[in-house]
Amino acid sequence: MNGIAPRARLLSAFILILAVVSLRGLMAQGAALGLALILALLSGQAVKPLLHRLAHVEGFMALLLLMLPFTVPGPPLASLGPLNVSAEGLLRALGIALKVNAAVLLGFALLGAVEPVRLGHAARRLGVPVRLVQLFLFTTRYIELFRDEIRRRREAMRARAFVRRSSLHSFRSYGNLAGMVLVRALEKAQRVEEAMRCRAFDGRLPAIGLDDRGRGEIACPALALFAGAALVLLDRMP
Repeated sequence: MNGIAPRARLLSAFILILAVVSLRGLMAQGAALGLALILALLSGQAVKPLLHRLAHVEGFMALLLLMLPFTVPGPPLASLGPLNVSAEGLLRALGIALKVNAAVLLGFALLGAVEPVRLGHAARRLGVPVRLVQLFLFTTRYIELFRDEIRRRREAMRARAFVRRSSLHSFRSYGNLAGMVLVRALEKAQRVEEAMRCRAFDGRLPAIGLDDRGRGEIACPALALFAGAALVLLDRMP
C-alpha cells in the first residue's frame, strides 16, 4: 500500500467508511469489520499503535454501549432490579461497536501511514474547502506544542509538591492549568499569525510540491467502491 497516492487513499477511505456507516444488519457489519481488519494487517503498520487507538475508541464509547441495553425499548431479556435489558438495545449497541471499530480500522489502514501535510493537500486537491484544510493542518502542527506546554505546567506543579486529590485545591489547580494553557494557546496563535503575515500569507493554501500521483490512482478508489457496494448489497439482501 505504500505506493498508493494520498489522494487515492483518502477517497477510498471516504467511500468505505460511508458504506460502513450506512449498514444496518449485523452480518454486513461483521463483514465490514473483517474487511477492515484484513486491510489493517496488510497495511504493514505496527499493531501496538492500532491497539492503542482502539482502546481510546472503546473507552470513549463504553458509557454509550452500556446504557443502550437499558434505555432502548424492546422485549426484555433480563432484569436488574427496576431496569430491563432489551434485545433491541443489545443489538443496537453491538451494531454501533462493529461499525465504529470498522471505521477506525479502515482509517488506520488507509491513512495511518500518510503524513498529515500530504493528507491535507490531498484533501484540498479533492475539493475540500480550504478553511477546513487549514484547520486540519494547523491542528496537526500545533497540537504537540500544546501537549508540551501541558507537560511543562504539570511538571511545575509537581515541583511545587502538588499531589492530585479529590479536593477543592486540586480542582482549582487544574482549572488554573487549563486557563494558562488557553492563554498560552492564544498568545501562540497571535505570534504564528504575525509570522505568517510577515511571509506574505494571504489566506490561500498553495499546494506543496508536485501533485501526489502513484500506483492505485484509479484502481484503489474503484476497488473501494466495489467493496462498499458489495457490503451495501449484502446488507440489503432479504
